[in-house]
Order: sequence, then structure tokens, then C-alpha cells
Amino acid sequence: MKLLELHERLRLETWRRIDQGILSSSLLARKAGLAQAHISNFLHGRRRLSLPALDRILVAEALSVEELSPHRDSPAPAKPERESWDSIPIVAQSAALASPVITPRLILDSLQLPSGWLTGLPVRRAVARRAWQRFVAVRVTALQALPMDPALRAGSLAVIDRHYNSLADCRPPHPNVYAVRSGSQMLFRYVAFESGRLVLRPRSPEHPLSVMELAPDESPSDLLVGRVCLCVSEL
Repeated sequence: MKLLELHERLRLETWRRIDQGILSSSLLARKAGLAQAHISNFLHGRRRLSLPALDRILVAEALSVEELSPHRDSPAPAKPERESWDSIPIVAQSAALASPVITPRLILDSLQLPSGWLTGLPVRRAVARRAWQRFVAVRVTALQALPMDPALRAGSLAVIDRHYNSLADCRPPHPNVYAVRSGSQMLFRYVAFESGRLVLRPRSPEHPLSVMELAPDESPSDLLVGRVCLCVSEL
């Protein structure tokens, strides 16, 4: 396995553990003896780890190179089995907003993730979402990324869990990042419900809060497309 592939597999495995609530970036920084900014750059794909830092994170997470290898269960090199990967459809944001079922004509491309990486994520959906295809990925534009930088990066792929449109935090005290429907557009924000309105909070202090009024027949879950459960920056 090439170093670049090892780096990306370790980064995705770390995100999986964070999403499951068994790890946090601050805990990993302490265990690995690295600055939290260094861990953040690694998680969001802004910088690659040096070999010593890579080794520290492997030790901190009790992982070996063999465990991250796609061929660790094979006695000899072989073609990766299709069943070992989950394919997440990459779609236009309009499809993520409004299409319960992602038909082949809506799929622009696919994001391949090791099988089971999204398994076990909690489901907190409105009844109306029961028949919706759960995971989709969309490309984050530069304008969408700015308010949430560095949690989201321009050009990255945001994997949206459309079976999570509850305002309950998935991993308290860390707030959820949501894809939010604003008319025909999609926004990415932290979200709270106050005085009958949705309050959209950016991560960057340079961007203001915004408030969304609900229609008489709307509930907060109607405007929440889903929780951003993974953000993949291309290397």
C-alpha cells in the first residue's frame, strides 16, 4: 500500500471513530502528543502527516498498517472485491434536497468508502423521511464553504445523512453540521431552534447569524436536509 493511500485510510478511519463518539480530535491530539491544529489539518485534508506523526497516530489509535490495508485478509495480492466497498452517490444539490430516491440518471459520480464505515451511525429522522435513500454526497461550493471554514472546504464532498433531520446533537458537546434547505438552495450551518425560528450559526466569526422563519405547516425537520456525517477533501 502506498503512503498516500495509507494516509487517506487512516484519516477516514479516524473520522469514522469520531462520528461513532469513541474519539475526538482533542483526545487524539493528547494521545498522539501533537498540536490540535496539526490534527485538524490532517482530518480536513489540508496537510499530510509526516512519517513520525503518522506513526504517532497509528500508535494512539492502536492501529497497524496491516489493519488499514485493503488486502489484510488475503494471503496473496488480489483484486479488491466489490463487496468490500460502499458506493455513495454524488448528486447535484437539487437532487439531495428534493429527491427521495436517487435514480441512476441523478448520479453524477460515486464516492467509494470502505464497507461498513457508515454503519452504526444513529438514525433520527422524521416519519416522512422513512422511504428516502439515506446517504448522498454533494460538492461544496466556495461560497458555501466560507461560513463553515475550516469544518468544510471548497470543493470537498459532503456526505449527508438524510435520515438525521433531528436537532439533537449526535456527539455532544460537538454541534452537528447540517445541510439546510433555503428556498431552492442549500446552506451548511450549525442549527438551533429558538422562538419558533431556525437560527443558522456559521463557524467563522466573520459571517453573521441568520434566521429562518417557518411556514405555518412547517417543522424544523422539513428544512433540515440532513446531518453532514463526513467531509472528504480530495488529495
